[in-house]
Amino acid sequence: MDDGPIIEHPPRSWTQRLGAILWPSFFAAGVMTMVFFAFVDPLDLRDISFPDLDHEIGRGVGYTICFFMFWAATASSSLFTWILLRPASRFNGPLKD
Repeated sequence: MDDGPIIEHPPRSWTQRLGAILWPSFFAAGVMTMVFFAFVDPLDLRDISFPDLDHEIGRGVGYTICFFMFWAATASSSLFTWILLRPASRFNGPLKD
């Protein structure tokens, strides 16, 4: 029994793939950083996290580290979503009768 034509989705370029993963996660990390630091001071966070640290970590470094941590978390979420939404026709062969 024929269920219709098999639609083959064209593969996307790596630039499109990376852009679809990194751009939304960059935006989300920026928003998360602003909301997080509206309530938390980076210097208080430093004192709680590293009480015996010899080097001085300022607010700018705290903002930067936190932004990249949020970016990595949201990029991994976008990456997993992309992996799960790939069309199965590209990886699975046709079913045999």
